[in-house]
Amino acid sequence: MATIAQTLPRQSSALTWLRTFLQEELAPYSGRTAAVARMTLAATLIMIIGMTFRIPYTWQGAVYALMVSRENARATLKSATTIFLVTGIGALYFLTTVQLVINVPLLHFLWVIGTLFLAFYAVSALTNYTAAVAFINLNAIAIPLWDRHVPAETNVEDTLWLCLAVLVAVVVTAAVELAFQRMRPGDEVIFPISDRLLAVTNLLTCYAEGRTVEPGAQKQILRLETLGTSLLRRSLRRSNYSSEFSVEMGGVAALIGRLVDLAATLTHLQFEATASDQKRLNTVASALANIRNQLLSRKIPGPLQFNTDREPAGVPLLREIEHTASLIPEAFAASTHTPEYLSLVDDIPQSSLLVPDAFVNADHLRFALKGCLAASVCYVIYNAMEWPGISTSVTTCLLTALSTIGGSRQKQILRIFGALVGGFVLGMGSQIFILPHLDSIGGFALLFVPVTALAGWFMTSSPRLSYFGVQIAVAFYLINLSEFRMQTSLEVARDRVVGIFLGLLAMWLIFDRLRGMPAARELKQTFLSNLRLLAEFAREPLSKDLKTATARRFALAETIHTSLDKVRALADGVLLEFGQSRERDLALRNLIRRTQPQMRVLFIMQIAEWKYRAQLPGFEMPEAISARQREFDDRLAESLDALAGRMEGRSRDTQEQLQQARFRLERAIQTYRPKGTPEECFDTLLLLERKIESSILAVANEI
Repeated sequence: MATIAQTLPRQSSALTWLRTFLQEELAPYSGRTAAVARMTLAATLIMIIGMTFRIPYTWQGAVYALMVSRENARATLKSATTIFLVTGIGALYFLTTVQLVINVPLLHFLWVIGTLFLAFYAVSALTNYTAAVAFINLNAIAIPLWDRHVPAETNVEDTLWLCLAVLVAVVVTAAVELAFQRMRPGDEVIFPISDRLLAVTNLLTCYAEGRTVEPGAQKQILRLETLGTSLLRRSLRRSNYSSEFSVEMGGVAALIGRLVDLAATLTHLQFEATASDQKRLNTVASALANIRNQLLSRKIPGPLQFNTDREPAGVPLLREIEHTASLIPEAFAASTHTPEYLSLVDDIPQSSLLVPDAFVNADHLRFALKGCLAASVCYVIYNAMEWPGISTSVTTCLLTALSTIGGSRQKQILRIFGALVGGFVLGMGSQIFILPHLDSIGGFALLFVPVTALAGWFMTSSPRLSYFGVQIAVAFYLINLSEFRMQTSLEVARDRVVGIFLGLLAMWLIFDRLRGMPAARELKQTFLSNLRLLAEFAREPLSKDLKTATARRFALAETIHTSLDKVRALADGVLLEFGQSRERDLALRNLIRRTQPQMRVLFIMQIAEWKYRAQLPGFEMPEAISARQREFDDRLAESLDALAGRMEGRSRDTQEQLQQARFRLERAIQTYRPKGTPEECFDTLLLLERKIESSILAVANEI
């Protein structure tokens, strides 16, 4: 490790880091230009149709053109259909409920507060992310719309116009995407994983053959490291995949993300690979290529075993790369008794409307309450000041909530600077210097296209920067696409920009800072919470009623799965925090990121072992063996709690007790195994317990 520390580059200044960060995020990659071109074409067509036929709320349609999923043809159609259906159902909700409160100011105010709370809760608790986006966007428009002192017929007409604008948007966007893209169901999960495996394989092959690393291979690894696995994990969490499949592929994504990080670190180091090292590198590269081929064929990868007894002579991190690669097949432990072929999208059962922990995880309620409070403050301010022009503050609160789950300073920076660029620089700047010289839709399109392309380019960055592009587009469209004429008065633009900043200020003060904490501290607390959640899962099922135990298992598993994903998002936020504790925070971040793959594998093993504890059909055990298994799980829970205590400064080692509990379980299986019963079930249980013990030992060694 000392050698690695000496060869790593020195910490760069904040300005140098920012320049490198932007270069990596904005660098072109395969498919990026085509994606931005399709986004720009769809948004431009919607703008032209809306301006030509004078369809109100065309700006909302243009925003949807940038937000509709572009993963594959199936996802695009599903996303477009969801947006329109949710808009129609939401419009029906407004038309049927607002008439009950429209004439009573107090009831109307309470109705607005309740609707805002429902919108924020939907962002956090809905399994369908696109549905949540469509619902809050409708709220962002309909609430200010129904506050106007105009005849009710006018508000009804405008609500229906909004539905038409959304219909035009989803039809145009879907048509553009279907014309350019054709992919198989399920590729939005397998292909990103395949790309990462291929990039690592190519890099390791260069080292194995003693060749200089090709610039393209190195650039691809660094880009994938910057991109991370956030998009893939969000797709898994918000998809209709089964719980088992999501957890398994989430574990695979975490492990492969770790491989990419290790490979990217290798590109910064100087070393000479011996003949023995080259042979081992070639073995790892071949194994990863085989895993990639099996995943592309929808098969579960077979087990891997590397000879890691010898210390690598000249290649740092080689043992860790081998160990991480060997864990990938173990991520499918829960599928031991399932068919060999992985489920395609058509074969995966549909999930419910809400996430399994929607009513047991307090984070959903806290998110909704804080978001509702921020939006309500903006609502009260602009009504008290009789300044309806800044109603965009409520819109901003709702729209920015899309990226504030596990919010950090990173999101605050993206919102503020995105509004500055989209609102002041591009929005008001174009009104002062460009729009007075334009007198046609075609002329406006010459301005609209480059601004949309700029926003789209940022939106196709990694999650660390993509929301900056959303903010540029929203601010610019709100200013210049809300009316059917070239707006030359700065008053409208001023009001909308002021509203945007009022919403940002409310979200920063109330949503992010209210009982907020630095990302590094929240990262540590979330990591400790994950250890204790895994300990809680080890004690399940507490109820003897199978139905109750199963419901509890799914809810707790979803909470753990979400919390493990949250760690990665918080780790990204630590990079944008500076101060005296930065070095210590970065060291904590690196430690936690190193333990994440092992914790993922441990979680997957626990899910598979739970079937034996719950005595599901086909997993029944004699009482003597079940008692020893419960003892092992109790010692496992104590070990996880002890690890959390160790990070808090309370040292207590329980690993030896866990090992002794496993020995007693093995002896019980040898003694009480019924004669004539298949050995596979018992052997699988033993294998799971050994893997669980080795995984928690790896986490303990890191801590």
